[in-house]
Amino acid sequence: MFLLRHGQSLFNLRFTETRRDPGIEDPELTELGHAQAQAAAEELAGAGITRLVVSPYLRALQTAQPFLALPGVSVEVMHEVRERTAFICDIGSTPAQLATRFPHHEFGHLPERWWHDDVETEEETVARAEAFRLAMRARPDEHTTLLVSHWGFILALTGISVGNGEWVEFHPGTARPGRISWQH
Repeated sequence: MFLLRHGQSLFNLRFTETRRDPGIEDPELTELGHAQAQAAAEELAGAGITRLVVSPYLRALQTAQPFLALPGVSVEVMHEVRERTAFICDIGSTPAQLATRFPHHEFGHLPERWWHDDVETEEETVARAEAFRLAMRARPDEHTTLLVSHWGFILALTGISVGNGEWVEFHPGTARPGRISWQH
């Protein structure tokens, strides 16, 4: 399967400049973030992707948009692949708000408040990532699935720190990484 970190968001832009939480809830992509999403879609166009698993944060949904042009691609929005809750940007939008913005996706299965209420522990994030890895390992389409997610979730899943708009190939049969450095 392929793992793609969302493109640059307004949070990423401001946080990189100041190293402080800019207080933006569920930020959208910047112009660069949209370009990164388009570039990733072009790079992966020949990979045979048949399924997108997408986090419900706006930045992930916007990053997934260019992939919708691929023929025969199905989309599943999963709150389990969300970011590790640590900043204001990790407060999400309600399913009704998301359905208004992205009417071509299904959000009815999401809880009203699908994001974590407080700072999420590393152990909680790793447990979510491990449950996802095990579920993907059992799927026959794991090799044609693209996950559009976040730095912390991809780090918990693979032990790899990826930049905005970067993707890696991942095999769910791979054992969970050992100790993870959560420095961002």
